[in-house]
Amino acid sequence: MSDTDTNNLWDLFPIPMLVLSSDLLIERVSDGLLDVWKRQRGDFVGKDVFHAIYAGSALERFDRIPLTRAIDVAIESQKVELCYAAYIVHGATWSARVIPIFKNERLLSLVLEWEPVDTSLGNAAVEFTQNMLSLDETLRLLIQSVKDYAIFLLDTRGYVATWNPGAEMLKRYARDDIIGKHFSTFYSEDDLRAGKPENELEICLREGRVEDEGWRYRKDGTRFWANVVITAVYRNGVHVGFGKVTRDLTERREAELRLVEACDESAKLKNEFLANMSHEIRTPMHGMLSACTLLLDTPLTQNQREMADLIAESGQVLLQVINSILDYSKIASGSVSMSSVPVDIPSIMSSVIRNVQVRLRPEVHLQLDVPPDLPRSIKGDPLRFRQIVQNIVDNAVKFTEEGCVSVQTSVVEEDETTCTVQTSVTDTGIGVQVTDATIQTLYMPFTQLELSTNKRFQGTGLGLSIAKSLVELMDGQLGYRPNPTRHGSIFWFTAKFTKIPEKDAEGNGPLHLPLKASSDDANSLLQRLQQIAPRKRIMAAEDNLINQKVLLRMLHSFRFSHIDIVGDGAQAVSMLNSSSAKYDLILMDVSMPVMDGFDATAKLRESGVKLPIIAMTAYALAGDMEKVLEKGMDDYIAKPMNKNVLLQKLIRWLDPAS
Repeated sequence: MSDTDTNNLWDLFPIPMLVLSSDLLIERVSDGLLDVWKRQRGDFVGKDVFHAIYAGSALERFDRIPLTRAIDVAIESQKVELCYAAYIVHGATWSARVIPIFKNERLLSLVLEWEPVDTSLGNAAVEFTQNMLSLDETLRLLIQSVKDYAIFLLDTRGYVATWNPGAEMLKRYARDDIIGKHFSTFYSEDDLRAGKPENELEICLREGRVEDEGWRYRKDGTRFWANVVITAVYRNGVHVGFGKVTRDLTERREAELRLVEACDESAKLKNEFLANMSHEIRTPMHGMLSACTLLLDTPLTQNQREMADLIAESGQVLLQVINSILDYSKIASGSVSMSSVPVDIPSIMSSVIRNVQVRLRPEVHLQLDVPPDLPRSIKGDPLRFRQIVQNIVDNAVKFTEEGCVSVQTSVVEEDETTCTVQTSVTDTGIGVQVTDATIQTLYMPFTQLELSTNKRFQGTGLGLSIAKSLVELMDGQLGYRPNPTRHGSIFWFTAKFTKIPEKDAEGNGPLHLPLKASSDDANSLLQRLQQIAPRKRIMAAEDNLINQKVLLRMLHSFRFSHIDIVGDGAQAVSMLNSSSAKYDLILMDVSMPVMDGFDATAKLRESGVKLPIIAMTAYALAGDMEKVLEKGMDDYIAKPMNKNVLLQKLIRWLDPAS
């Protein structure tokens, strides 16, 4: 028999049958199928099987789901698969027997053999589906008695076949109103456009079960938050429909939303508390430490100077504890934001080294190794990077009584847009007693490895915890290993930075790494300020009387003689609006009665006052600097105020050329 005769044989088959290619295009259609379905051969041959059968149906995307799944299973298993109630035509429902034809594990074709379902099905196969999905009487009574759950059955294409009283109460459809309607009726327009109902049926056929939560709609248009579980139902290995259980979780969702709102409100209150705590503690500390600084500038006996030094050192330790706790609280609440501005790593490293030298024991020397080819045109968060380096170097200096502390920086990874910089801090200190438990607790907050009652080293146990959290925010890692050459530790961390394109990068100057601040430079700045101060006039807005006295004496020590001090922002605005031309600079406290520093600055800028305004604030949390600049101020000094920092700020704004 020739191939032509074989093809004609398929056409002459009296049984309704379709022959498909391996890519599911119809190659042959039997006369038996054309007769009973009253279709033409041209409606099928050469067309996609799903389009040929289901095109034109309002719910085509649901109608094709059972046959799609049956074909997938037949191909995967290489066995005949029955697709029950796959197609309805002229009021009759047809099941398809999917027969895969393979040769040497290669799919040659598929034969779909169609057979009618014996029962007259009526509206969307409902009656027959109900028969196929018939339940044990006890189970039926149980389902009918459940009022808190909507429990009903769907046919293979998603049409509602059964309806229990719980479904009627929840969805407000009477049984006669909903039987035979499609379950997509319960979904929103957005869900329908996204294809959510058909996706759920497809997943259910593939995995046996699907669960979802979302808005569902009642007959009257109201909505409720539903938990939906859909399960594929099989009888004798044949898929005959879906079981659907729906619960109303609207009250639970509203409770969860209230809880989220309460958490947000709690976080807001916590941040406000932290800011207020920072202000209330720093304000008296500002007066104490600033007065102590002024005291040390006066002639003192040896004993008096030692006592004043003790006050200053103890105040700095307390300030560091406060800063650590505030930083940890901000990190724990997830409210730390990272900036992306140019970063000068060599300058940061040099600054950290200068900062810790004053605390270095005489028996310890400090080394800094920064390669000259370190990328200079990069962006990241310089303040956070410095904080990480400072915390780790501070620890190394604190725990090292003799030997050296070495800081090394290098690029460990680089591509066209980013570079990863590794910083290692090696010390010859007391080291870490390495055990599995110790390694796990190294970075835990409030954990200190020196547990003896006669502790030699002060601290809160927050330094490494804060450093680790900040490192992770910079897409890096923090690690530890013992010093292999001597007693001590090596702490290292990586941080990722973004490269600045060459066209946007400014020219780089020579690399300078001074390890000690030049006293000559500091003296020259002081001398320069003392030269210009008598010709300058400063307005200071500060409500605290003690801080007013301290600030006045500090400015007098710089030889300023024209200083006006007011107690709130409103007084500052009034004086400056009438005579702003006679002032050269404004020192503005942020938290003041009547009118705070932010509102006062806003009013001054609105009235055209362009004088430089330096904020003085005890709110020293992350993000305060950005807020100060956003409010129209030009610079920022945190309380307690460092005299040298104030000196640098005054020089910067009163004598930019220097």
